[in-house]
Amino acid sequence: MRLRDLREDHDYTQREIADVLHIKQNTYSQYENGQRQIPIDFLIKLSLFYDVSTDYILELTDKQERNK
Repeated sequence: MRLRDLREDHDYTQREIADVLHIKQNTYSQYENGQRQIPIDFLIKLSLFYDVSTDYILELTDKQERNK
């Protein structure tokens, strides 16, 4: 759910985020809806892209800031 919230808060489409990750839109959709686990390298890339912590994306914290 957090992936979708981040994407929508930044006004991106699934296709745009899939392009950032160099994957198909339907694969990204499966990450968003929990049908497939997101690989660590994509998790890191999205953390940097959105400038939030990986823990925030994984819903382990509500604190968005990442350690820099």
